[in-house]
Amino acid sequence: MNTRSFLLCAALVVGALPAAHAQHWGYKGEAGPENWSKLDQKYAMCGMGRNQSPIDLAGFVEADLKPLKLSYKPGAADIVNNGHTVQIGYAPGSTVTVDGHTFELKQFHFHAPSENHISGKSFPLEGHLVHEDKDGNLAVVAVMYREGTANALLTKLWSAIPAKEGEKAALPAGLDVGQLLPANRDYFRFNGSLTTPPCSEGVWWLVMKAQATVSKAQVEQFSKALGFANNRPIQPVNARPVLQ
Repeated sequence: MNTRSFLLCAALVVGALPAAHAQHWGYKGEAGPENWSKLDQKYAMCGMGRNQSPIDLAGFVEADLKPLKLSYKPGAADIVNNGHTVQIGYAPGSTVTVDGHTFELKQFHFHAPSENHISGKSFPLEGHLVHEDKDGNLAVVAVMYREGTANALLTKLWSAIPAKEGEKAALPAGLDVGQLLPANRDYFRFNGSLTTPPCSEGVWWLVMKAQATVSKAQVEQFSKALGFANNRPIQPVNARPVLQ
């Protein structure tokens, strides 16, 4: 597998079980985030990168951000607890277009508590909708969840989480990722990275300004399924602008 293929595979299976030739990583102990860059030379960017994610979104720069064109249709195909997150694979045909650039939704997954913060505030849960364009570039639509009413789609997804780590279960037809998003689609934008090894940079981050809701019980169910918090610590913003 060449370097580009490795990075693309890692990007589209964020948090997947490590390949046989890659060093195990995790969220605690010797394999935790503070040591990712030391575990494997492929993960060097986790320590040396200057545009790493997640960040605390603050110091916003006013910009003429065009509305996101979200063209999502039902397509949640399968669900897996891969040892790092709960991830849902998505069927082809759903896209996001920003600045005339179109990315196709490949998968979405979750982190509890949230990885990104907004103006210093953390949230109980964060969803990452991972997209890829025809050239292999990545865009992540991120959604923060505040405690409140249960999310109907999460109820269906959580009921299907396989009992054993690594097992994959098919999902019923008709599940639409659009149900995870807030009604207000205004967003922040910044240049970042994958939040898991190999921490590749050049990822377009599109973070919803408004939050959706999730119940306390839903967050607890997700956390129990994993057995640990799966959020990478906040990274330095450095010279990056956060556009709004």
